[in-house]
Amino acid sequence: MRTIAMIRRVLTELLRDKRTLALMFAAPLLILTLMYFLFQGANNINADIAVQSVDTDLVSAMKIDGLHIHEVNGTAADDNTEAHARKVIRDNDYAGFLSQSDDSLTLTLAGADQSQSGLILQSLTTAQTKLSAKAASATIASQAAALKQLQSTVAELTTQLQAIQAASPGAAASQAQSSAGTDAQAPSSQQTAEAAPSSVTVKYLYGSEDSTFFDTLVPIMMGFVIFFFVFLISGIGLLHERTTGTLNRLLATPIRKREIIFGYLVGYGIVAIVQTAVVVGYTLVVFKTQILGSLWNVVLLNLMIAGAALTLGLLVSSFAATEFQMMQFIPIIVIPQIFFSGIIPVESMPGWLQAVAHAMPLYWGSRGMSDVVVKGASLAQVAPNLGVLLAFILVFLGLNLVVMRKYRRV
Repeated sequence: MRTIAMIRRVLTELLRDKRTLALMFAAPLLILTLMYFLFQGANNINADIAVQSVDTDLVSAMKIDGLHIHEVNGTAADDNTEAHARKVIRDNDYAGFLSQSDDSLTLTLAGADQSQSGLILQSLTTAQTKLSAKAASATIASQAAALKQLQSTVAELTTQLQAIQAASPGAAASQAQSSAGTDAQAPSSQQTAEAAPSSVTVKYLYGSEDSTFFDTLVPIMMGFVIFFFVFLISGIGLLHERTTGTLNRLLATPIRKREIIFGYLVGYGIVAIVQTAVVVGYTLVVFKTQILGSLWNVVLLNLMIAGAALTLGLLVSSFAATEFQMMQFIPIIVIPQIFFSGIIPVESMPGWLQAVAHAMPLYWGSRGMSDVVVKGASLAQVAPNLGVLLAFILVFLGLNLVVMRKYRRV
């Protein structure tokens, strides 16, 4: 009976807690629905490639779904092709550059996105195979026509020899040699189809052929790890002080609400700085991650990500009564951040989901991190990402101050 009473008590408490019920039933459906729309377009990989002085048949054969080909003026032999390719890729944010010199091809891949590089390599390989098969078919057809013509010539010579032998046996040999010398030239006039350039040199602007998908994920995961733990620790830390009555005692003193908020920001900000140094250092030493850009830009971006997570965590904790309720916000706020951080290419998502991605702080942070780590972007190039993160911090900070005024016990 006591066990039944405990069961009844647990179920009664759960039924009274509407937020827990929503977490158990509504949140999973929300996450599943979001994953449905996200992964529905995950296979729609898009890549842009520039081509210069490439055979038109090869370019036509390379056209597949998702690959956008852009013609570039100029001749491959007129300039430094490698430097020109790098410039075109950087200026236009292309995934590759293909040029042709005589019978050889040079493919320069950006290497920042392994899925885009794979799409380009697949397209080029398929095009070469298609043209080679077409050339082989044309050669076989040409040889078959030549053989048929030769058979016709032999039959005609045989008829002539028989006629000559019947008329004048002595002239048969000389007439046959003359006819054979004239008609034997006909098969050699057949033209065979030209095969696709077979020699391909592949170069990489960022990374190398040994780069893996994990190399693309490293800057994204660095930002996410920092965002997640700063959000969780800061939110639970402030909530703990509320539930234990410490915050109420602070509010009873002359200290102002904004001073409390800024105190939490600076205090947890110092912890975030140490955490950022540990995460970045661990990534460099253990994973041997190569950072093409400035290490200080990586640290700055991570600090801005931590600042956004910190202010958001403090804001969300204002709407939770217990640590368990604080954990309930993770599936709704934190998990969608990882979906829109770049693990799934945002460009392949439906338009309305791309708009949702732009409303996520981690999207801007991870995008800037990838540009610095993988592409070597400068501070000026990631300044827009830093500006958006700063805007998020200011908005969350303002909302924190508003909530502190509205709820005396926050």
